[in-house]
Amino acid sequence: MKDIECIGQTRRSFCTQAATLALLGGTAALAFSGCGGGPTSPSDVSSLPSVNAARTGGVTTFAIDVGSPLAAVGSAARVVTSGGNFLVARTGQEAFVALAAICTHETCAITGFSNQTYVCPCHGSTFDLNGRVLGGPAPTALRQYATQFTGGVLTITG
Repeated sequence: MKDIECIGQTRRSFCTQAATLALLGGTAALAFSGCGGGPTSPSDVSSLPSVNAARTGGVTTFAIDVGSPLAAVGSAARVVTSGGNFLVARTGQEAFVALAAICTHETCAITGFSNQTYVCPCHGSTFDLNGRVLGGPAPTALRQYATQFTGGVLTITG
């Protein structure tokens, strides 16, 4: 069967180009699969509840009442602000730990929580409630921020 020319292109060259594009597309998909749902991503981790908060001049404040996901000791939530997000755990009746919500491996947003451990959804790095790395590939701990709890209002500074 003779190749058909279409605007200066033969069927053979078209098929060769299509196969090359398909191969490159598959390679790109594999390369990007590690950034948000690849074979090392945890699949059985619960998402943290979210709390919206106001942030002004490097200070984040929000009320914690009986309906808050942070009402009970041992609870944790992702605090969402216009200036960035935090992971917050209630470690005592009046004590909280606030951490950066960005994994130190490849800057993925940490959204998972399982057995008092924060879990990065991208590559499975795990952190304790103080931000220390429990399991890699994250190379360093999460940044910790100062907290103060007064009159039912939590303040995160930094």
